[in-house]
Amino acid sequence: MRNSTSIFYNLDWFTIFLYLILVFAGWLNIYAAVYNEEFQSIFDASQQYGKQLLWIGTSIVLGIIILFIDERFYNTFAYVIYSVVIFLLVLVLLIGAETKGATSWFAIGGFKIQPSEFAKFATNIAVAKYLSTLNIKISDLKTKIVAAILIFTPAVLILAQNDTGSALVYGSFILVLYREGLSGNFLVIGVATAFLFVMALIMRNEIFIFPFDIQLDGTILLIILVGLVCALLWYLNRKSKQLLVIMIAVFIASAGLIKSVDYIFNSVLEPHQSKRINVMLGLESDPKGAGYNVNQSLIAIGSGGISGKGFLEGTQTKYDFVPEQSTDFIFCTIGEEWGFLGSLVIIILFITLLLRIMYLTTRQRSDFARIYGYGVACILFFHFTINIGMTIGLAPVIGIPLPFFSYGGSSLWGFSILLFVFLKLDSDRMKVL
Repeated sequence: MRNSTSIFYNLDWFTIFLYLILVFAGWLNIYAAVYNEEFQSIFDASQQYGKQLLWIGTSIVLGIIILFIDERFYNTFAYVIYSVVIFLLVLVLLIGAETKGATSWFAIGGFKIQPSEFAKFATNIAVAKYLSTLNIKISDLKTKIVAAILIFTPAVLILAQNDTGSALVYGSFILVLYREGLSGNFLVIGVATAFLFVMALIMRNEIFIFPFDIQLDGTILLIILVGLVCALLWYLNRKSKQLLVIMIAVFIASAGLIKSVDYIFNSVLEPHQSKRINVMLGLESDPKGAGYNVNQSLIAIGSGGISGKGFLEGTQTKYDFVPEQSTDFIFCTIGEEWGFLGSLVIIILFITLLLRIMYLTTRQRSDFARIYGYGVACILFFHFTINIGMTIGLAPVIGIPLPFFSYGGSSLWGFSILLFVFLKLDSDRMKVL
């Protein structure tokens, strides 16, 4: 028999409190980033902070509506929601508005809606639905293939929209699969692949000179080093024929990856993306071009010192030295006006939210809610880590928003839906399904 207790009785108010603090702090920093003395009203819809207030209000209303919907709805209609969003991702490619080179938005009057921001929620709920289905085991090859199709279908469609940053977010789902029993070997392969890719980028144009005037270009040398490592690993357990086959396969795959880096870098990535990666790796200096955003970001954050310059007192912010400061580089405003201490408080709030979601996830009674909760945590973690990382030069500039902070209605709606659906599932965890 189902419990008839009020929907607000078991609601995790601490998480909602964290959400409201982050959203309000985000609005304050958007206000500071675009502040203009000529516009006095905070409700001025011609300004970003005025529009963001509207998005915040509608997000809260949306959250309340989500809490009134029966939790079984999300499980029952998971695939329907996923299919609708996939349709929208296809449709936006056909009739969407192009902004800054990306065809990712539906233009509706003076507002724009970005389907890719809702695709993360739809993918998360579809993956949770599939993995929680009876007799589905992550160890089965079929399960891995179906899960990969669910995850990479929206990623490929978003990549086709020329929105690489949003597409990369879907890589965070590997952590969800790992938590549900995916072999750790896949994580090792992922890290090793990324490491080889970066090393191939760094060494591809280098020439190494050895005794007897032997010269090797960096790519060949890297392949030789990989071969030696594979040979050493086999030698340590040379009685295993299976290991020999594995090492040969690893060597061939690694050599193929190393040799394909130039093609990927020059033909798959956009020129500005390649340039940003070169600048980040120190292979190229372009302080007035690809490296401009990061340099100005570092100046803004560094100028804030320990306690910051004060609200609306940031000169880098006030004079628009940092491009996209209300969206991708919103953390610069925090660093400049609130300093190290203010930045630390925001980081602690985000970490607290992530830890709280993880705690709530571990107490779920249904597999669907648990898997969905891990997805929420992984998506927020990816956005939080990469966004702050790119503002301080530790990650490439791939253009993804800081959750609840960056200006944008689609982003705020998407993250709010993602979080409030989980809060609804958590509040009903004691019900007998």
